Amino acid sequence: MSSSADKSDPTPRELVELSALADGTLDPSRRAEVESRIAASPQLSELYERERRVVAILHEARATDRAPARLRARIQVERRSKGALSRRQAGYAGALATALGAVVVALVLALPGETGAGPSLAQAAALATRGPTHPAPAPDRSNPQKLGQDVEEVYFPNWLPHFHWKAVGMRTDRIKGREAVTVYYQWHQQRVAYTIVGQPALTQPRARVTWENGTELRTLSLGGRLIVTWRRANHTCMLSGAGVSPSQLWMMASYKELGLSE
Repeated sequence: MSSSADKSDPTPRELVELSALADGTLDPSRRAEVESRIAASPQLSELYERERRVVAILHEARATDRAPARLRARIQVERRSKGALSRRQAGYAGALATALGAVVVALVLALPGETGAGPSLAQAAALATRGPTHPAPAPDRSNPQKLGQDVEEVYFPNWLPHFHWKAVGMRTDRIKGREAVTVYYQWHQQRVAYTIVGQPALTQPRARVTWENGTELRTLSLGGRLIVTWRRANHTCMLSGAGVSPSQLWMMASYKELGLSE
């Protein structure tokens, strides 16, 4: 993490490590430094406490088929506190904290029996659960911020330098005549799948919409996995994983400084 205590907005790495500390996936060797940085920053401390509350509610939501009354009551509390937090904070950190409250509602509404995704999206999401069949693509020689793999010129990012997520495998499929490529990324014991489906874009899921860094994201839970989906150049992009937090997926999905085709 940065050593600058007076920085107005948290860096991407600070936010990712804050989220990992909250959900118990942070590398133990980083724990002391991350906790020290949070303790020294009222802004990070407030974000961290909010993230912990969100993680606790998500864990409870995943353990139920439908949201019980007491869980819905807790969500309403989070929604009310969200407004106060937004007024006190500015910049990216405040926007992230506001969005965290929104995704809690989105995930609970997406529990079985409440909201569903269209068949095409469900089929595309299921591809990620099959696992890799090929080695991971290497970084692109002309732009190391990309991987040497694309779907109709929509490239996969190389997240290793920015978020420490390393590409570890890949699979290729076809879904309703469209090419679908999935690249798997890993950080410690966590793994996420990034799927790009060829154009035209699939039908958007009925899920709560949030905006991060100018990107429209739709977040839902399907088959025990957290899914964030968005569109690039009339293609459907999808990040999915089990045991990952919303802020981790949002950060990767909305990161703009990669020079990727739009």
